[in-house]
Amino acid sequence: MNLEISGKILARNTLLNLIGQIIPLLVGIITIPFIIRGLGVERFGLLSLAWVVVGYFTIFDLGLGRGTTKFVAEAVGKGEDEQIPHLVWTAVTVQAILGIAGALVLLGITPLLAERILNIPTEIISEAKIIFYILSLSIPVILISSTFSGVLEAFQRFDLVNIVKVPSNTLTFLLPVVGLLLGFNLPGIVALILLTRIGTLVAFVVINLCITPQLRRYSGTSSLFPRLFSFGGWVTISNIVGPILVYLDRFLIGSLLSLAAVAYYSTPYEAVTRLWIISASLATTLFPAFSSLEGVKDRQKLGMLFARSVKYILLVSGPIILVVMLFAKEALQVWLGVDFAQQSTLAMQILALGVLINSLAHIPFALLQGAGRPDLPAKFHLLQLPIYVVIAWFSIPQWGIAGAAGAWTFRIVLDTILLFGASFKVYQLTPRILASNGLTLASLTFLLLVGISYGLKNLISAFPLFIQFTLFLILIGLFVWYLWGKVLDVWDKNIILKVIKPW
Repeated sequence: MNLEISGKILARNTLLNLIGQIIPLLVGIITIPFIIRGLGVERFGLLSLAWVVVGYFTIFDLGLGRGTTKFVAEAVGKGEDEQIPHLVWTAVTVQAILGIAGALVLLGITPLLAERILNIPTEIISEAKIIFYILSLSIPVILISSTFSGVLEAFQRFDLVNIVKVPSNTLTFLLPVVGLLLGFNLPGIVALILLTRIGTLVAFVVINLCITPQLRRYSGTSSLFPRLFSFGGWVTISNIVGPILVYLDRFLIGSLLSLAAVAYYSTPYEAVTRLWIISASLATTLFPAFSSLEGVKDRQKLGMLFARSVKYILLVSGPIILVVMLFAKEALQVWLGVDFAQQSTLAMQILALGVLINSLAHIPFALLQGAGRPDLPAKFHLLQLPIYVVIAWFSIPQWGIAGAAGAWTFRIVLDTILLFGASFKVYQLTPRILASNGLTLASLTFLLLVGISYGLKNLISAFPLFIQFTLFLILIGLFVWYLWGKVLDVWDKNIILKVIKPW
């Protein structure tokens, strides 16, 4: 079986991934205010911290989920289909063992987390323990699910991946509301979410067995351990340090400030980082594509995909994040009320800038891992960690949640510079490649939009919100019109037209 790496396929799969993430996002935007009111700010902050803890314990994956996707994509690209069952079942076996180990560790340290490490009010400590006990059971389920979904990604079957993930991710937001209506407490709601994760795993297993009949016979082998772990070892370092870099701010806020401050920070954080769905949708599609192209040594196509992907993210994510930054206060006030708007506006604006910069970094990150250099992102994470810890430790007590957002964004800028620099050096990418694929012109056009937008916002700040938003929609429309006529080339337009036609 040969893996087709065409612009149309990649664009279609990116669109599928984007739609698959937008649906849960919209559900989350609608339901989060009800969840906060139903649980209270402190319990909502506790739920946020609980998911952070479980997310961090996926380090027991040891990079095997990512490694499975890479090596299966390489095998498909080279026509070595006989290797696929061995790769998959070896990874699943190890994931099950590591997942159980992770669950046991979390079970063992739960009292320490609830009573000493996290600043949890005394009256809900027992509730927090129950939540962590329940969530520990989800660790092996999540790890094994990542392997089976990774196989579908390697085959570029993102349609099937999203058929499973969309209902699962949507229920993550709907079930708390349903549980509150039924009178469930927070542990009961978390138990419902765990059941959803188990159902997701079952669905992925069934789909894999249907589309890849070779998997119906167990064929794990210890001989593949070195290959998987040689790649997964560096990914593991990223998986260990990465969650610290992403979630450290919330733990520091909870320790140095309060659980209420965690809610004021994590709510706009979760909202604005959802805009990663655009870059993440493309990066997820590109990872197996980069792996396949590296397997056949097609560096020219690899460089073209890199440059154009960065351009598309800038032109799609950039205007959206710009509007978020300009209307952060108004959006928070309408969505969550005056209190959240007063407490969270500045933090949200700073975080939005970091999200835009990090969105661009998704492409070199996918390139370095997909093309066989996972060591570089891992080393960069290790370099950033002490710098970030020091900056966050001093900025949070000084400037509150805005200081946390500033420290996080500074770390993002450093990470992006390192990833792009490494990609250019390792794969001998040049500014000429960027210019020939339209990235230079796209960047200048976006900067022009930024300048006009901030000037317009200052001029019309006294106007009613509806009129302000309408004028900005007109401005964005003119921006899109100019992009189509002056910035996008024939290749770009052909891909867009093919994707919007009936499949």
